[in-house]
Amino acid sequence: MHRREALKNVAFLLGGAISASTMGVLFESFTLPDEKNFVSFSAQDEKIFAEFANIIVPTTKSSPGAKAAGLGKFIPMMMKDCYPATMQTSFARGFQQLQEKAMKDFGKNYMSLTVAEKTKLMVDLRLMSIAQKETKAPENQDLVYFFVTARDLTLLGYYASEIGCTQAREYILVPGRYDGNAPLKPGQKSWAT
Repeated sequence: MHRREALKNVAFLLGGAISASTMGVLFESFTLPDEKNFVSFSAQDEKIFAEFANIIVPTTKSSPGAKAAGLGKFIPMMMKDCYPATMQTSFARGFQQLQEKAMKDFGKNYMSLTVAEKTKLMVDLRLMSIAQKETKAPENQDLVYFFVTARDLTLLGYYASEIGCTQAREYILVPGRYDGNAPLKPGQKSWAT
């Protein structure tokens, strides 16, 4: 199975948790232009992506978080392999604006923020995305696009990873019959398929 097909399957499972633009990228067949138009990300950027993703899916008692699942490398890889150059450019501008917002709001770069400060920044970005959706205002468009896309790729990457499938969710190596109405006990993990 190809990577895009596997991610489409995970996207179906996540349902409404993934934005329409991310679903569109996964289900559309883009003809990607020459690679010289693509944005590239550094090893330091990958560390920032890992920290960002780990705020969305942190480590818990029962499973490692997004950083352990390799999302720092997954997010830029998906951006390069699956998104057209215009979307990559908007994502890169939003990524830069994230770092500028961290400096403006907290007086330090993103990697120097505490978990509480990163969480506060994430909440601000979430509220900004809601406000933009309601008002259709163009301000902070790239930053909101970055937030929504990075969040979507975090969810897709995590729940498609080995950690997400085998530790964050219940997993049966050889499944039995299909039961679409299996009861879950309080606190039980959802089933991986």
